[in-house]
Amino acid sequence: MMDVVDSDELLRRIQRARDCAVREERSWRSRSEELGATDPQGARDAAVRRMSYEAVLTVLDEILTPGKHTAEG
Repeated sequence: MMDVVDSDELLRRIQRARDCAVREERSWRSRSEELGATDPQGARDAAVRRMSYEAVLTVLDEILTPGKHTAEG
């Protein structure tokens, strides 16, 4: 059985997930930059991971602050 959580706890969990996504995005950005000259494939892999965390961050930002990211069209 899953625990029922209130809206404040849900908000805290989303904020923690956002904080984690920020740290991971920065880490993979740094790794991509470090590997750029010596390991192009590794740099590309790190860049893909960075972009994945950027996407997660965008979604979590939109949940926490609706309208923060507007759709480009």
